[in-house]
Amino acid sequence: MIELHQGEDWTLATETGEPVTRLRLGVGWDKERGAGFIGSGAPDVDLDASAVQFAGGKLFDLAFYNHLRTRDGSVEHQGDNRTGDGEGDDEVISVDLDRVHGPVDTIIFLVSSYQGHSLEWVDRAYCRLVDEHDTELARFRLTAGVPQTGLAMAGLYRDGDRWRLRAIGEGVDVKVPSDAVTALRRFV
Repeated sequence: MIELHQGEDWTLATETGEPVTRLRLGVGWDKERGAGFIGSGAPDVDLDASAVQFAGGKLFDLAFYNHLRTRDGSVEHQGDNRTGDGEGDDEVISVDLDRVHGPVDTIIFLVSSYQGHSLEWVDRAYCRLVDEHDTELARFRLTAGVPQTGLAMAGLYRDGDRWRLRAIGEGVDVKVPSDAVTALRRFV
């Protein structure tokens, strides 16, 4: 497993050089202890993982809690977690890179707060990439609170017949993925 830091990238390939074509992106978080008003307890924080596909800098499609699969069937959201409770991945997006529509050259993974909480309300947030054999390939941790309501976590970029993963880790002011397209274009 590779621990990625903001701006680092990695070619999606096995140790023998074969391209990794099927993977899952897992996102996990907990609500920050003490977040919320005094005496009211910390509210649940509903983060949403999304995958936004771009072709030539233009939106092609997206997968998120309200639109679970891209038209080409290559990206599928596995369901919404509204609290971050429990251990392990809170939301999962599956990607079959062999099925990605030809013109699509970028897939950006976004986490956004549906209720508009800044990401300073979350603790131990991470994004991890797992191959089809359930081997963790890479992990990116959100180590400091982000004052925005969203975070561009990572991107997949077509590089010839292979794909590269880049850890982005930059805050964006969005609550729902359909509003994020303009903010995400700078990462394309």
